[in-house]
Amino acid sequence: MLPYFYHPAIEKNQKAITLDEPTSKHVIQVLRMQQGEQIMLTNGKGLKVLGTIVAAERKRCGIKIDKIEAVPERPYKFTLAISFTKNNSRNEWLLEKATEMGIERIIPVISARTEKEKFNASRLEGILVSAMLQSQQCFLPELLEPVALNKFFVHAESIEQKLIAHCIDEEKRTSLLTALQVQKNTVVLIGPEGDFTKQEIDLCVEKGFVPVTLGANRLRTETAGLYVCTVFNALNYA
Repeated sequence: MLPYFYHPAIEKNQKAITLDEPTSKHVIQVLRMQQGEQIMLTNGKGLKVLGTIVAAERKRCGIKIDKIEAVPERPYKFTLAISFTKNNSRNEWLLEKATEMGIERIIPVISARTEKEKFNASRLEGILVSAMLQSQQCFLPELLEPVALNKFFVHAESIEQKLIAHCIDEEKRTSLLTALQVQKNTVVLIGPEGDFTKQEIDLCVEKGFVPVTLGANRLRTETAGLYVCTVFNALNYA
């Protein structure tokens, strides 16, 4: 398997590219690749590129593009809207695994009990890129800026299927496996460690979200996020 790298500036009809310094250093110094060897690249927007090293320079590695393949998008898109925890490593784990599993968009939502309202966007972007490359994909998930729950709904207006998972037993809920319909663009809303308030759940229901349960066990926020991502992919793409 050829080494696989991310180069966002690749265009469909491009004939050659120059890698940035960090990527060039990795190719030439770490992997010790030489002129004439081949690598794979993606722009994170659906292009997969086969290229040959023509200038083995550690600061500006030149690549001749041999072949460009346009990979089709997945027909059914999944958006995870989730309230991040205060533990950065758990949030990062979720983004890594959800990307490997297959996801189009992540929206950090700020609700009444949210513990983490800000994050290092550059670091999380790097985690998404690494997970995309690790899983040999060529679409980079979109990570939005954190948004308050009452302003979140505009991001879900055009999505066919809207679900909200919560743990309030007194509220009517349907099993995720029963509620989730296949072959539909879907958004699932996951609350913070302390769950959504009843008022927040009522607001989401007013906005067209269907309440669901993820089972008898009470899951951590990041576990719930990965669970719904897994179920969506299993039902639509397994």
